[in-house]
Amino acid sequence: MTFQKLNILPAILKVLDEEQYVSPTPIQEQVIPLILEGKDVLGCAQTGTGKTAAFAVPILQQLEFRKDIKTKVIRALILTPTRELAIQVGDNFTRYGSYLNLSCTTIFGGVSQVSQVKALKRGSDILIATPGRLLDLMNQNLINLEHLEIFVLDEADRMLDMGFVHDVKKIVNCIPAKRQTLLFSATMPKSIQQLANNLLTNPSYINVSPVSSASQSITQSVYFVEKNDKEQLLSKLLNDSGVLRSLVFTRTKRGANQVVKNLMNQGILAAAIHGNKSQNARQKALDDFKQNALRVLVATDIAARGVDIDDLPHVVNYDLPNIPETYVHRIGRTGRGGKKGIAVSFCSNEEKIDLKSIEKLIGTKLSISSI
Repeated sequence: MTFQKLNILPAILKVLDEEQYVSPTPIQEQVIPLILEGKDVLGCAQTGTGKTAAFAVPILQQLEFRKDIKTKVIRALILTPTRELAIQVGDNFTRYGSYLNLSCTTIFGGVSQVSQVKALKRGSDILIATPGRLLDLMNQNLINLEHLEIFVLDEADRMLDMGFVHDVKKIVNCIPAKRQTLLFSATMPKSIQQLANNLLTNPSYINVSPVSSASQSITQSVYFVEKNDKEQLLSKLLNDSGVLRSLVFTRTKRGANQVVKNLMNQGILAAAIHGNKSQNARQKALDDFKQNALRVLVATDIAARGVDIDDLPHVVNYDLPNIPETYVHRIGRTGRGGKKGIAVSFCSNEEKIDLKSIEKLIGTKLSISSI
């Protein structure tokens, strides 16, 4: 299968060729034709499977075909749970639409709204937004969604985990009932099924991997370690393994800061991203990590959504998540695009119940490692 066989516009194919996209991933191969046909889609796919391109490419194509000669209005809305993911999705839309005459605006909280409002006033065909900032600007009558044609709810499971379900419902009540709706999620718990039933009309359900599974390209293991010994274990792994870059997950913001402090004291360049960090600080840490200026990025789950890094070899669960689906999200940062990845978890006595829930969800026991 090639992208040409998916009947994609030459202007978009040119970008895909420049980005060295050789052939569509399974989610892209199945979803793109459905979206081009105007169907509602419920897609379940792990992170790193090319999900963003699966909806961005056909949305751009549809909007290009159905151009309105009037003043630019928002015709597609992509709702994401975090700032980082909004930025990533916005960058992808801009890149894939490089040779099209369509504009894209990204809005999120944590920064001044001034520049975002200016961009909106210039007119935009596509809006990528986080729920809080979108509702805020809607309440100020700065955003009009009455011309919306396509609505995308990205990372729906994470959206619900973060308590955005009421915000999502408020937004849905303000958009046209006649629209195309696309819902994507890495996992498919009952809550997502219920949300899909309320949002989608006769949807096509696409599941490109077993529900709540991890990529087969990721080697997973667990270290049983006392809570107070985790710092020493992390240092030993980083020093012994020779891994250049590692993404480390902690459960709390305070924990992330403490891990960074300990690593820096040992001469290991590290930075944290979490909700208490400013957007500029978070973006700088992420950029430095991508450019190998940092060896370790320590993140909480909320901040890590949208961390899209090529060739990330190593993910460490310094603290196990208490929501098992979150484990799938975390380790999906590595092993992307079929590349090999390593996911290591630290498990204290208090976290053994969390480990049991994770293993039940993914349907396998993690191999036990020791120093």
